[in-house]
Amino acid sequence: MNLDKNIFSEGQTLFTQDEFNRSLNEAKAEIMAIAIQTTKQAIFIERKACAELLMQIADREDEGEVCTALRNAANEVINRIPVQRQ
Repeated sequence: MNLDKNIFSEGQTLFTQDEFNRSLNEAKAEIMAIAIQTTKQAIFIERKACAELLMQIADREDEGEVCTALRNAANEVINRIPVQRQ
């Protein structure tokens, strides 16, 4: 099939191969953008859950070096990617 010719279905023009390729590339780009954003959100949600877990453990500890270290670790985890905090 010549790529420059229209694709026909029962005598009706649907689209050209170039139009199809452009649309396919746009769709792929949108899917990748959504996948990347979703992955970033999932990582942040997990990071936040880990930080909350550290804080809960710190709350069970007596005040002191261990408690302070756990709280500091929790804050380090939650602030790892500040841009994602919303």
